[in-house]
Amino acid sequence: MNGLRVYIKPNGTDLRNSQEVFYSRRGNGPYYRWLYEEKAAQWRVSRVIAADFTPQSLAMASWKAVPVALQTRLGEHYLE
Repeated sequence: MNGLRVYIKPNGTDLRNSQEVFYSRRGNGPYYRWLYEEKAAQWRVSRVIAADFTPQSLAMASWKAVPVALQTRLGEHYLE
């Protein structure tokens, strides 16, 4: 996954009902928001609309902090 970056909003500013939220971007491509959906037991992805988003509010996430199931989904999403 060359050029892939994963982000979080620091201090839990994007937690929705205690759910984890991550953002990803590869190269100069679009940002994607990843939200874990407990009822479906899967990570849901949506493309972030630039007008509703400030990338400056994000902080880089350590790959070790990214849940294994999300790492797998990121690999599927960003196929080489």
